[in-house]
Amino acid sequence: MNTSQRFSAFIAYLLPVIGWVYVLLFQRKNPFAVFHLRQAIGLFLFLIVVFAGWVVVGWVLAWIPFMLIFSVALFTLVISAFIFGLATWVIGMSNALRGRMVLLPLFGKVANGMDRK
Repeated sequence: MNTSQRFSAFIAYLLPVIGWVYVLLFQRKNPFAVFHLRQAIGLFLFLIVVFAGWVVVGWVLAWIPFMLIFSVALFTLVISAFIFGLATWVIGMSNALRGRMVLLPLFGKVANGMDRK
């Protein structure tokens, strides 16, 4: 595995949208970079879904008397998910720089479409 392949995979994590476009346009035939691109997009979508889910649940709970406090308490789950996301992001970048194709925990199989039969 050469340095340019590892750097391309690393860019997919480091610069979310710009790195994704770079890999899609210039490194499309590099399976290592595409693998990490899918992992990076999966991580990004996971974090967006967690935050959007909290917003929707919080909005619904805000209409119920005294449940706004519960909605604010649920934000601790969002913070936990973002801490998990930060750790996963570092793991993904480390794997990319080391030249390893290791699935990220929790959503790695889904991100690469390996859950299909």
